[in-house]
Amino acid sequence: MLAIAIPQGHFDVLRNRITSGCRARGPSVFGFWQINAVATGLDANFEKRPLLEKAIEKFMTVDVLFYHLMHQPLEAALPALLQKCLERDWRVVVQAGSQQRCEALDAHLWTFQDDSFLPHGTKSDGFAEQQPIYLTSEADNPNAADVRFLVDRAAPPPLAGYQRAVYMFDGNDPDALGDARQRWKDAKSEGFQVTYWQQRENGGWERKA
Repeated sequence: MLAIAIPQGHFDVLRNRITSGCRARGPSVFGFWQINAVATGLDANFEKRPLLEKAIEKFMTVDVLFYHLMHQPLEAALPALLQKCLERDWRVVVQAGSQQRCEALDAHLWTFQDDSFLPHGTKSDGFAEQQPIYLTSEADNPNAADVRFLVDRAAPPPLAGYQRAVYMFDGNDPDALGDARQRWKDAKSEGFQVTYWQQRENGGWERKA
C-alpha cells in the first residue's frame, strides 16, 4: 500500500486524471494494484500503481500560459482557446474577475457565433460537476477541471493539480500588465513551466518566451 498526501482541493482532479488514463490504456497494460491515496480526511482505493505513481510525479508540474491581448478583446479570443480544450477532452474552469463579468461571458458563449455555441454552465445552472466548461468568479473547481483560465485579473487559487493554467490579460491596461508580470514571477518561483504568447493582428498567437 502506498500512502500519498494530496491537498483536499486537488484530489478529484488527480483522481480524474488517473482514471481517464487507465481507460485510455486499458487494464492489460498496467495490471491491478491496490493503492491508498490519502487526502485530508479522505481515503480512496486506486488500481494500476504505475500510472498513479506517474501522476503523483507530475502532480506539481503545471504548464502556465500567458496570453497577451493586443488586437482583439477577450470575447473574441477566448472561445477558440476553449474549443481547443474541449477537442482534447479537457474540462475547463474559467475564473473571471467579477460576478458581473462571469454573467457576461455566460451569455456570450451561447451566442458568439450564429451557428454554434460552447457548452458550459455556472453555479446557478446546477449540475456543476458535469459541466465541460464551468464559469465562476470564485476559486471553486466543481467539475475537476484539467485547465483553469484566469481572466480580468482574477486572483488565482493554488494551481498545483491542473494540467494547465491560462492567464489572459489586456495589454492596453497597465494594471493588468502589472498583475501579469507578478503572476509570471509567482509561477516561476513555484517551479511551473511558463510560456508567453502575444496576439497577432489577425487574432492568432505568437510565442515570445
